[in-house]
Amino acid sequence: MLLLAQLAGPVAAAQRCPVPPELWDKPRSGRALAANPALKPCLEQAALNPSARVVIRHGSRGEAPLQAEELQGWLAALALDPARVALANDLGAGDDLVLEVGAPK
Repeated sequence: MLLLAQLAGPVAAAQRCPVPPELWDKPRSGRALAANPALKPCLEQAALNPSARVVIRHGSRGEAPLQAEELQGWLAALALDPARVALANDLGAGDDLVLEVGAPK
């Protein structure tokens, strides 16, 4: 049993970073996004692991899908391959966006 656990290697948990609502209160840029302390751990994880999948999770309230698409565009501006970034409409209507960096596709 121990041998199987060693062969399987460590299971990497997804890094989850809630997108702060105040991000949308001021002009945005790639630099501002990269400097945001709430998003920094996920952006660093995505940069360290170029095969990691990035998911922008959002709800269905009015602005959330548009904010998720804008965030996707800013990630591309930060040189994150758009093929690695997916949108997932799987949060509650009032939930804030979440940036998630996990295992490869």
